[in-house]
Amino acid sequence: MQWGSYRFVNGLLLIASIVGMAFALYLEHVKGLEPCPLCVFQRIGLIAMGLVASVSVIHNPVSNIVKRLYAFLATLAMIWSVGVAARHVWLQHLPPDQVPSCGPGLDYLVDALPLKTVFQQVLTGSGECAMVDWTFLGQSLPFWSLVFFCILLMLCLWQLVRNYPYSKAVKKKY
Repeated sequence: MQWGSYRFVNGLLLIASIVGMAFALYLEHVKGLEPCPLCVFQRIGLIAMGLVASVSVIHNPVSNIVKRLYAFLATLAMIWSVGVAARHVWLQHLPPDQVPSCGPGLDYLVDALPLKTVFQQVLTGSGECAMVDWTFLGQSLPFWSLVFFCILLMLCLWQLVRNYPYSKAVKKKY
């Protein structure tokens, strides 16, 4: 298996998803960092990308159209995570007087409100999303998540636009 093969790159994306979620769960359950609603939404995109990558690794499509479809779905998932992480970083860099007030927890929102309203409220952020609980090299967890998601997005985009060699199984015999 070559390092640039379609299946290998999707395997890397799958491993990155597993490692990212393992680290998030480690911080939550071992270090006691409770995820804010924006953190939960970032995880959704990472999990979705990992699911698409795992199906792609298992399926190992021959058709370039199917390869691009999987890459497109993974790209959409990573665009979601990048967007939410960027919003999170932006909230953390607001002046204290402009930070939105803390709202109810995600569990309450899901129980009490329609799904559309939950998405609107979570994506506008709240005061709890602006708190910095963990740093590494002077940067917050949402910043490092944004960097991680951008790298994964670049890999997904590369899978989407790259030239795939024609498989022997797809070539027509003349």
